Amino acid sequence: MDRKASWSVADAVDYKGLPADKSKTGGWVPAALILVIEICERLATMGIAVNLVTYLGGTMHLPSAESANIVTDFMGTSFLLCLFGGFLADSFLGRYLTIAIFAMIQALGTCMLSISTKLPQLRPPPCDSTVTVQCQRANGFQMGALYLSLYLIAVGTGGLKSSVSGFGTDQFDEKDEKERSQMAYFFNRFFFFISTGTLLACTVLVYIQDEVGRSWAYGVCCISMVLALLVFLSGTRRYRYKKSSGSPIVHILQVIVAATRKRKLMLPSSAVFLYDDCPEASRIRHTDQFRFLDKAAIVAEDDHEVKGEIKQPNPWKMCSVTRIEEVKMMIRLLPIWATTFMFWTIYAQMITFSVEQATTMERSIGSFQIPAGSLTAFFVAAILITCAVYDRVIMPLMKKWKGKQGFTSLQRIGIGLSFSIMGMVAAALAEVKRLSVAREAPSGTTTLPISVFTLIPQFLFVGAGEAFIYTGQLDFFITRSPKGMKTMSTGLFLTTLSLGFFLSSFLVSFVKGVTGGKGGQGWLADNINYGRLDCFYGLLAGLSTMNLGAFLVCAGWTKPRVESPEKDSCGEDKC
Repeated sequence: MDRKASWSVADAVDYKGLPADKSKTGGWVPAALILVIEICERLATMGIAVNLVTYLGGTMHLPSAESANIVTDFMGTSFLLCLFGGFLADSFLGRYLTIAIFAMIQALGTCMLSISTKLPQLRPPPCDSTVTVQCQRANGFQMGALYLSLYLIAVGTGGLKSSVSGFGTDQFDEKDEKERSQMAYFFNRFFFFISTGTLLACTVLVYIQDEVGRSWAYGVCCISMVLALLVFLSGTRRYRYKKSSGSPIVHILQVIVAATRKRKLMLPSSAVFLYDDCPEASRIRHTDQFRFLDKAAIVAEDDHEVKGEIKQPNPWKMCSVTRIEEVKMMIRLLPIWATTFMFWTIYAQMITFSVEQATTMERSIGSFQIPAGSLTAFFVAAILITCAVYDRVIMPLMKKWKGKQGFTSLQRIGIGLSFSIMGMVAAALAEVKRLSVAREAPSGTTTLPISVFTLIPQFLFVGAGEAFIYTGQLDFFITRSPKGMKTMSTGLFLTTLSLGFFLSSFLVSFVKGVTGGKGGQGWLADNINYGRLDCFYGLLAGLSTMNLGAFLVCAGWTKPRVESPEKDSCGEDKC
């Protein structure tokens, strides 16, 4: 019996519902199969996003600011739906089924997009260079077909991204020292692999879009998603599956409702008098923060209800201390959550206005012309190099000198925010130089005599920043959340990307409205050669600096109150 227990994972089962055997399930092989589907998801989503602004402006004939907002709204919705996907995974479907179902939805969306970009009826006629009349923009039906495809892809992305990282970490047993050390590297390798997918999207797919045809490129995305789904399903027998503990949203609401009902009751002098029915080994140590919620664990006369012959506590009237502490753990995530989405507002500029800048600049290397969307390859290269250096150099050195597995999650987030500020400063300086060339160029010049490589520093800074902040956020939100709410917390993390994109859309609309003036140009003119994009970048740098200050305050408040209870209590898996 002891030997059998040593080879099984206590809180995981295999595909038959039996205790998972360590020798037959989990580890790097099934984790790698899960990474394949994430690579293809990135290939599809980013292959569309990084070059979509040129399609909206050049083919659908939409204004610059409107095109940028469509891209950021699409990306924002994709990540916002991660919260919904996390809810479905934790409450009903489980991570495995959630990944499988939403991968099929994303494959359907990319196939529809391939068709919509192929049919001439679904796009306006090309501009006639011999006629001075303004180009005919896409009508409602044409935009509707495009939106339907994009938002099917957004739904697929939401379901996939909320579950992939959590299902990947499920393949490692935190109670096993060897597997726990493997998990420490999983987050960096996870991000390295999805960045590889993004790199392929920014180079190969963008080149196919510009030189062969968008419908062909999107067809590749569709086929890759179908193949990735088949690869994912092939590992069904090798995966470890964690049991769902019910809807996390319902659990949170139960604590809030029970505490509100007992708001007039006095808390006992000691936490030992509060109700907790969890086994001793699974309990989370009581903390003094958010003491109002502790009232949900006060024992009152009418807290029980009779079900048959059994008298049980009503969870809407009384909750255990452990359940309350789980809610507190989620609340502690919110200050960091609120101070990180500014990074993704800056990230949004890399796939919108920075690409538009590139379309106006000299992009030729000999006879080869670099596609404007492919400039984001430098952005992804910075991510890959940063991840590789951190994984192979920084982590081993810090483990050797300080006994730590690299920077803490909060330190990585802070480094990422700092890099984003440097990226916006570099972007503003590059735009000042580009605009000075534009003012001296003859009227009607389509390609300015300035190298597109002037933009490289902003891509490198923001790319390096993403390498730190993404892995830091992912680590923070997964390791600081209760066991039964990990998928939801991953969705919460991904909403920071969503809010960052939506904030970008808001700032673009606001700045265009405030600075537009009578001519309707302003900082974000329809033709960026007549705008002041440098001022917009400067505004983002200023807002990001203030946001970094707020993050440092929140990090100082979060760190001592979260880490020590976690270490001294039952541990993450048990909680």
